[in-house]
Amino acid sequence: MATANQLTTNKNAMTVDVEDYFQVSAFESSIVVEQWDTIPLRVGDNMHRLLDLFAEKNVKSTFFTLGWIAKRCPDMIRRIVDEGHELASHGLSHRRATTMTRSEFYEDVRVSKDILEQTSGRALSGYRAPSFSIDSSNEWVYEILVELGFLYSSSTYPVKHDLYGVPDWPRFKHTRPEGIIEIPIPTLQQKGRNIGIGGGGYFRLFPYWLSQQRIDKFLKAESEPYSFYFHPWEIDNDQPRIKNAPLKSKFRHYINLSAMEKKLSKLLDRYEWDTMSSVYNIDVPGLEKNGTDKLRM
Repeated sequence: MATANQLTTNKNAMTVDVEDYFQVSAFESSIVVEQWDTIPLRVGDNMHRLLDLFAEKNVKSTFFTLGWIAKRCPDMIRRIVDEGHELASHGLSHRRATTMTRSEFYEDVRVSKDILEQTSGRALSGYRAPSFSIDSSNEWVYEILVELGFLYSSSTYPVKHDLYGVPDWPRFKHTRPEGIIEIPIPTLQQKGRNIGIGGGGYFRLFPYWLSQQRIDKFLKAESEPYSFYFHPWEIDNDQPRIKNAPLKSKFRHYINLSAMEKKLSKLLDRYEWDTMSSVYNIDVPGLEKNGTDKLRM
């Protein structure tokens, strides 16, 4: 049940893109994949902090997780599913879909799905492309996702952004011609354009009251649930700074990290949350609404 200070008893989707601070697209020109194994991981400790917070608030979430992370943090993956959260794929090593060929994308997602399923013992139904990297140049990725058995994707952001975005694409859940469901990141329409309100850097950049105001406006104006996304590194103000990264990338990555956990806690209290599959009624055969489908081995 929603508490007295929650806006609505309608559930919204909480999602986490599970990657470490050095794996983000903004730093890909500064840290190459071959360096990753030489860098101490922080994602495990940050994830356990988040899982503790979610348990305290009685929140279930969908964790779009890198296969690279799952292979190195199996205990974290098992805790996600043991506590009733939904596990989903974020690809293997955070390579943007727009930079891959068909065969490269197929292998990236196939290997990731296999690692996540074998580690967790649970079947996966959801996928999110790194940096929302599905657009008109690579719609063929949906064919591959269907082939690999995914039922839904949450890989598009209908905004105009210098790194991603498909502002003319649908704003709400829809079934693609390929037969897969796409659930875009939420936007608010203002003066003829879409404003990003889905979380991440926007949530850290703006004061909490403004984000809350925009979410409330969305919920009152639309007959659709809201979904929120963020990353474990966003609650980690002590993470090492990447000194040779572009100035714009550093600003976006480090802005208001120290305030994120407190803002997130307030967000968890104000709205009621659940997994993507539950909130958007993804009909997964054999999947309970708390995301605990056992993998048929």
